[in-house]
Parts: sequence; C-alpha cells; structure tokens
Amino acid sequence: MKIFILLLFLCGFYYLSEAQNIGIGTTTPDLSAKIDISSTSKGFLPPRLTFLQRNTIAAPAVGLVIYCLDCNEMQVFNGFMWTNLNGISASVKSGPGMRICNEVWMYKNLNVRTYRNGDSIPVITDPIAWANLTTGAMCWYNNDSVSYGANYGILYNWYAVHDPRGLAPVGWHLPTAAEWTVLTNCLGGENIAGGKMKSATSLWTPPNFAATNSSGFGGLPGGARYGNGAYSDISNYGYWWSTTESGAGNAWYRSLLFSSGNVINLNNNKAYGYSVRCVRDW
Repeated sequence: MKIFILLLFLCGFYYLSEAQNIGIGTTTPDLSAKIDISSTSKGFLPPRLTFLQRNTIAAPAVGLVIYCLDCNEMQVFNGFMWTNLNGISASVKSGPGMRICNEVWMYKNLNVRTYRNGDSIPVITDPIAWANLTTGAMCWYNNDSVSYGANYGILYNWYAVHDPRGLAPVGWHLPTAAEWTVLTNCLGGENIAGGKMKSATSLWTPPNFAATNSSGFGGLPGGARYGNGAYSDISNYGYWWSTTESGAGNAWYRSLLFSSGNVINLNNNKAYGYSVRCVRDW
C-alpha cells in the first residue's frame, strides 16, 4: 500500500512539473502564468524576513521577492540592491543601514557626540577656535542643533574622523577613499552616481538634478563648515569625509550637489567640518 501511495505521489509530481500551466484554485490558469493562484478568501504569503535576515541571503537572485517585517513592505532584489514594488530603494525603518551593492552603509549621517570609548567630542562654536584646531571637534550647522541636527546630523572635522578612540560605533567603520570609489563605480561611475545617491526631497535647492535615490543612500545637502569657522552650502551641497589623507594638511572627501548628478571627488583642509557616513564591518 505504501509503495502504491508513493507511486501516485511521484506521478502527480511529474505531471505538475511537466504541465505548461499550473492552476491553484482554478482549472483554467492564465496562459501567461506558470502558476495561477485564484482565491476570494485567502492571499499569497511570501517568505517573511527581518532586515538583518534579508541581508544574510548570499548572492540573491535577480527578481527574488520577500516581505521585510521591520520595513513593512514587499521587496525585490534588482541585481544590485533591494527595492520596494514601486522600484525605488527599499525602506529601512528599524535597521541602521542599507545594503548598496556589496556593502551596508548607514542610511543617515552620523550623529554621535562621543568617541567609541565614551569620551565626549568637543563642541566648538567659536569660528576662531575652530580655525585653530588640530584635534577632533564637532558642531551643528550654524551652531543650531534644533534646526539642522535631525535631518543632517553633525559636522566633524577630519581630526575627529582620524581620532584613535574611534568615531564610528561598534560594528561600523568610516569609509576610505577606496571604499567611496567602490560605491560610486558600482552605481555607474562618478558622472551618474550622484543622482542615485541624492534624496528626492525639497531640502535640496531646485532643480535637484537627476535625484532618484535609487541606491538608498539618501544623501542630503547638509553643507559644511570651512577651515576659518564659517558655515556655507546648506541646501546646495552635501559633503562626506573619507579616512584617507592627501598630504599632511588635507584629506579626501565626496560631495553631492543640487545642480548635477555627479559625485565630486576632491581633497580639502582637515580643519573643514563635513558630514560622516559609516560602513558596516564584516
């Protein structure tokens, strides 16, 4: 009897695998569908994963679909990033980072007031004091944490980026210039990556050229603090440090701007105050 049941099962499985179309709940599956599910009382339930569980999927296939539990949305892998069903970057509502190509980047600018060991980072408001620094410091744009802190995070000089006590939280690190290059190359090169990295938001000065945020980076125009202590470029530019030096007094950074889809790759004075993004350790 057991052998007979097994044979019936195998025959049924063979029939289903050979059928051109399979109908579940219907005897007339649509010819365009390999599997056609019909119901008036039940739904389709895809695999349900948390954000972190989703990011452990090794080499996800193009078109792979899951429901992200802590993002509250269906998501599909398009070959280099997860998107929602509208084709824009997938939400990350309770996780700190976003997978872009083969790295997980924080989806907001760093906003920490202490080094990793708990030591406070000095908040320097006076422009002359800022200009004379050769040690780590931080500030908010225009010294106004209420107006600018929530959207743009904190501006740090490069000495804070380089401080041996560590600016990045545990499990994260600050990107080198090479890691920034990997990111922009992955997004099509510096001539077009900027549009994919900029948030399509009114915080940018119009026209916010080419902004789609298709990468999920969510770049915002947080401006900068110059080496002389003056603030500039809010709404027009966003600047992010790398850890890589360029001579004794300068270091490399990346910038996005309102009028272009480019990524600017330059070096500048270590005394400048720029935003910071972190990359997850592996």
